[in-house]
Amino acid sequence: MNELLLQIDPTAVTEAVNYTWVLTVTFLIFFMHAGFAMLEAGQVRSKNVANQLTKNMLTWSVGVIVFFLVGAGVEAFTAALTGGGTPGSFFAIFSPESTLGWIDWLFGAVFAMTAATIVSGAVAGRMKLRAYITYTVLLAAVIYPVVTGLTWAGGWLDTIGFADFAGGMIVHGMGGIAGLTAAWIVGPRIDRFNEDGTATVIPGHSITFAVLGTLILCFGWYGFNVGTAAAPLSAGAASLADFEYVGRVALTTTLGMAAGAIGAGGVSLIKTKKVDTLYVANGMLAGLVGITSNTNLITWYGALFIGGIAGAQLPIVFEAIEKRLNIDDVCAVFSVHGSAGVIGALLVGVPILTVPDAGVSLTNQLIGVALITGWTVLTTSLIFGALKAVGQIRVSQAHEYDGLDISEHGVETYPEFGPEETPATDGSGVASGGSSLRTDGGQPDGDEIKLVMAYVRPDKLAAIKRALADVGAPSLTVTNVSGRGSQPAKKGQWRGEEYTVDLHQKVKIECVVADIPADDVADAICEAARTGNPGDGKVFVVPIESAIQIRTGNSGQDAV
Repeated sequence: MNELLLQIDPTAVTEAVNYTWVLTVTFLIFFMHAGFAMLEAGQVRSKNVANQLTKNMLTWSVGVIVFFLVGAGVEAFTAALTGGGTPGSFFAIFSPESTLGWIDWLFGAVFAMTAATIVSGAVAGRMKLRAYITYTVLLAAVIYPVVTGLTWAGGWLDTIGFADFAGGMIVHGMGGIAGLTAAWIVGPRIDRFNEDGTATVIPGHSITFAVLGTLILCFGWYGFNVGTAAAPLSAGAASLADFEYVGRVALTTTLGMAAGAIGAGGVSLIKTKKVDTLYVANGMLAGLVGITSNTNLITWYGALFIGGIAGAQLPIVFEAIEKRLNIDDVCAVFSVHGSAGVIGALLVGVPILTVPDAGVSLTNQLIGVALITGWTVLTTSLIFGALKAVGQIRVSQAHEYDGLDISEHGVETYPEFGPEETPATDGSGVASGGSSLRTDGGQPDGDEIKLVMAYVRPDKLAAIKRALADVGAPSLTVTNVSGRGSQPAKKGQWRGEEYTVDLHQKVKIECVVADIPADDVADAICEAARTGNPGDGKVFVVPIESAIQIRTGNSGQDAV
């Protein structure tokens, strides 16, 4: 047994263990795309959800190929050119000496795609898909690789001592700044701002999605920070750091996340007298962004301070962008990623917040932040400015009103009104279950045609469909509507801003009857829709003067 152990190459074992860890961390960071997809989908209108999900998938699919074919070469060339070295082959990535080099590339690629996908949240709801994909291609090919070439790959900023441990500024700060620039150039969504410059609140469609996405991102962030800090074995080759300070990184990542949520929630409470759910979620992410640059060097109280500041600035910066600059940053990507990334990159240069002998210069941090910001704003402005000049940046007004799901993809995210088990007919009065149901019932109704029209709670639709089938009147028209009656108005809140909810979501049901008594239909709807609480709705019975069947030309009761 001892002889067998002596035959094992320690370097090979170390390499195998460490690269297995690199792959594990890489897959964890990749899973963050699910978090971004849910977070952004929850913050847009229901008519734009599929578009947002599609952009997230294509960001990875298009961007990772471009980063392999072009971006990796640009990164290496930039590093050599600005770091004082000799630029090697631009195409070295295609044939590394060992396939382990491609694992290193993949680890870098998941960071690159994180930066790219941040931009999609800022321009949601009005940008053409082709414009977004064009920008993703150029970001993966040039914009991001130049930044990493100057920093992590050994370029000029690295030589002067610019510190960014896991991408607080290089990844998140850059993505947030790019998103703000893009949102400014593309312009706000229709009706987002009034003529006097005041903002109109446009709530997203699902807080549930937004919070789920946030928690997925927080989970993946441990791969971002803790994964980067740990190489399980210290001898031989290792692509990441070592285990010496992994405990510090795990602690400060957790404390920064928690402090960010408290900071954002606290400022929200002061401003609106309520703890805004979305601000708490965004604050968790802002706290994480704030400590990502410095998590290996800061103290535990430094993590609480930086995370708290990153979270607290979120409502203030978002409000300034919205109300002072009139920029429509749909998912608050700048205040979550941009400004928080800048704060974290600068505060690591404050000695009182770091461990002794951290050796980070505030001056060098300022230089790095300024250079990355300038490069990102310049290149993003040129790309989106050119797209805007040729009319290829924004969907038409009609398409924006219809929603990008239909206009860009031909799908509806929520196409069904009710569950499949509710009664449905094939258009001839035959129910899906096989039983015969006459569209006109079968009892006298005074030789009149009547329209029974009801406004009810959406969750009562399935019960109403069953009740109508029971009285022999399954034919109906259903429309999603919003309106107001005697149900009192409510105060809603979206990202810290209050708005009046006086148009309540309802379902409008229309049922035209001839032979069946309209009162029976109205009673069936009332029984099925009643909860006993304000907002149950109303039923109206209206006489129909005439009816004409288009196919046959029949009129009157024969048409019904």
